[in-house]
Amino acid sequence: MELGRCSILTRIHQALACSPTNREHELALDRETDHCVEGYVGFIMVQKLNGRSTGDVMIPPANQHKRPALSWALKITSVPVLGKFRPTVGQCCQQCTPDSLLHHRKTFGQNPSLGFHNILDINETHTRYRGWLVRRLCCLLFVSGCKVDPSPVNSRQERVCQSNRVREALTADPKTPEGGDSQGQLHPLSSFHPMINTCISPSLLRCVGWLMIKMFTSVFGSIQVNLNHFVALHRATEEGSLLVYMYVRQSMVDSAVLALVLFCNDLRVPYTICPVQINNSFLRSILQKIGVILLPPFAATEHDAEMDSIYSPVMTSLVRELLHEGQPLSVGVSAESGQGGQWLARIRQLIKEGFVPDVTLVSVGISYDRVPETRTHVGWLLRCLLSLLWRKPEGIVRIHLAQPFSLKEMYESGRCRVVEWRPLQDLLLPVILDNRTDSELGQRKMSWLLPSHDAPGPKERTHQERDLSIAIIVHLIFSATSCMAVMSTSLLSSLLLYRHRKGVSMSVLCRDVAWLTEELLFRNKDVGFGGSLTEVVHHSLALLAPHLIIAVMPSRKDPLVVPRPTLAATLHLNQQAQIVTHAFILEAVGACAVSAMLYEVAGSGVSGKVRSDSIDGGKVKGDLEFDVVLLQSELTERALQLCHLLPPGFTPPCQSSQNFALDAIDSLVRCGILIMEEVPRDNPICDFWKREGALTWTTTDEPYQSDSDCEELELCSYKISQPSQCPDMLFFLCSMLAGHLRTLCWTTSFLDHLHTPLPEACFMTQLHLHLCDTANKKQQHYESCSQEAAHTAVRTLIDLGVLMEEHNEDGVFLGLTSLFLLPENRQKVQRFISQYLYN
Repeated sequence: MELGRCSILTRIHQALACSPTNREHELALDRETDHCVEGYVGFIMVQKLNGRSTGDVMIPPANQHKRPALSWALKITSVPVLGKFRPTVGQCCQQCTPDSLLHHRKTFGQNPSLGFHNILDINETHTRYRGWLVRRLCCLLFVSGCKVDPSPVNSRQERVCQSNRVREALTADPKTPEGGDSQGQLHPLSSFHPMINTCISPSLLRCVGWLMIKMFTSVFGSIQVNLNHFVALHRATEEGSLLVYMYVRQSMVDSAVLALVLFCNDLRVPYTICPVQINNSFLRSILQKIGVILLPPFAATEHDAEMDSIYSPVMTSLVRELLHEGQPLSVGVSAESGQGGQWLARIRQLIKEGFVPDVTLVSVGISYDRVPETRTHVGWLLRCLLSLLWRKPEGIVRIHLAQPFSLKEMYESGRCRVVEWRPLQDLLLPVILDNRTDSELGQRKMSWLLPSHDAPGPKERTHQERDLSIAIIVHLIFSATSCMAVMSTSLLSSLLLYRHRKGVSMSVLCRDVAWLTEELLFRNKDVGFGGSLTEVVHHSLALLAPHLIIAVMPSRKDPLVVPRPTLAATLHLNQQAQIVTHAFILEAVGACAVSAMLYEVAGSGVSGKVRSDSIDGGKVKGDLEFDVVLLQSELTERALQLCHLLPPGFTPPCQSSQNFALDAIDSLVRCGILIMEEVPRDNPICDFWKREGALTWTTTDEPYQSDSDCEELELCSYKISQPSQCPDMLFFLCSMLAGHLRTLCWTTSFLDHLHTPLPEACFMTQLHLHLCDTANKKQQHYESCSQEAAHTAVRTLIDLGVLMEEHNEDGVFLGLTSLFLLPENRQKVQRFISQYLYN
């Protein structure tokens, strides 16, 4: 029986408060707090800053006697439930930028923690004045006192238009009038003049900043920033470093939130690259006066703008002039398509050509309790302003600014290596078609992250230079994703989608929330919530209520929570749960490798005893008892092959794929899923003194050499551990990658209906319809139907050599390659991918 939203959440809070299981678990957590070791991290960290208390955001408790259960206006109290220390996130890469990391440690050392601050919480203490009237105008006074550096345009347009890069592009453009005067030559640039003249007006910026604070106050409960991160940014600004902020695109709000955070902390507001076309002339004029670089009017999308032969030279020259003026930049990169990475390639090209000495990159992790829905027209903005009168804020935003590092150091030192990059078809096709047991060593080459038309200059088009630019883009995507905090809704979404898809009682859900939080904290992943377990679960359910079925039956006091089996609900939960998948990517890859081995064992008829054959979806009834020995070499090969199929941003780009696969198997041993066994032999593997040549040193330039490389991997084996929770944990980890793998399988099956090459847009439309129809027939697995998942699957099949791109005058066409016109070859690809699906 499904009840109303407010009434059901009130009853949930009552059940949470009275649940014996929940009470016992909280007491157990409190006892664990007394046994914390150094480095064990937790929810709450409250410090003193300038005489006032700053701390992690607290989830508001539900008090149905004073206000409705969803009210944010309650007085917040919190009790720490885990540990004392917060994980350190956003450190420089020790492999690629050790000098920047060393400089940061020497300069700042171990500073005392300053805690967190809500930039929307503005009161009279943030101003120089006191009094009754100040308390009502404190936001306006605070904004007027913020530091804003003017950005005069001066002769920027003339310098951009007269640059050699732009002149060469105009000469090569067939649409440019021949033999004309300077005005005739500049005529093709008329549409770029408003973009070139983008500036920052201090008075307008303060006005828009005050308006944004008011708007975000009606949308979010708080925007939390770590005050420790701003110390390094202020120092870099004082030293004259050119700052470039990079974040992963999630919403149109990303760049606005980042600019507001920098504005409120007296840092220069960056020039922001806007990837969306805005047609309203009034809105365009406002945005161009607060530092937003818009797309030209003739381009509907960012891809269309990049296809123009003049756009790229003009934008490269504009970036050069902005950096010469000392202006910071803000760039968003798409993790699915790589769009936005061309701006980083342009900056790197300017450094290489000597126009810019160096640039300091700052990865930004932005986490939402609920990603806001945004529009780009004035009507939506007016509705947001009107909603200030009645809308209650929901959700929390957590922002982490990573340590600044030198872009020049990353690519000039040679530490960011791309010599092992190979096409995906060279890595996997011999295994898929020829049934080879060992795959080729190397890392997947993702050339589509920086298409050829996005290359800023002729020198950039060499393979090694392009690969290096792509490596930097992948590295920054991984860096920004790694420093994103896990929000409470993300944690709850992953449990409901990957572990309890068919429903879970409230007491079990509370237990799993506490368990998963501990696992995240042990993996040095920061969390963006705090408070008691009851408050955290209640807050998450309140935000996810539209996508859940929450039922309370008269026969039981424990409510039941079930994710709605709809496309919109599943996609929302899957989007929220992705950050948890990033945190458990090692374990997920290792679990899928074990699943593939067990699939092969079951198909070969090797003895493997199971006490209960009843497997219902992702839940196993009874205990499994495997008498199967899994060799480390075979497990590592399966994990290595799987990591080549992952989208960009999941695996560390500065780590070899082979070492990542080894770490994936080792992570399952640490989790207790696998138990290492040693094959009987004369000299045990651990007896290094009796092994001939075991201590012989080798000279190599390979930076990823480890002790495991000299071991005989085929002599090390594993068995599945026997605890009753092991199967559930194994299937939980496998489910994290099941959506992506299932999309690949369904896309491969869609190719059976493809007879002739189709235009790319038509191909993607038909594929998306096929994915939705397949999920509707099965009434499940809707997470495999998103457009982002479809684009990622198509890119993987193109890299694998199954699909090919044909470029002609009418656009890009997608069709099957000659090798995969044969149905048996497509079936081999589908079998190879499906082996990693546990069900």
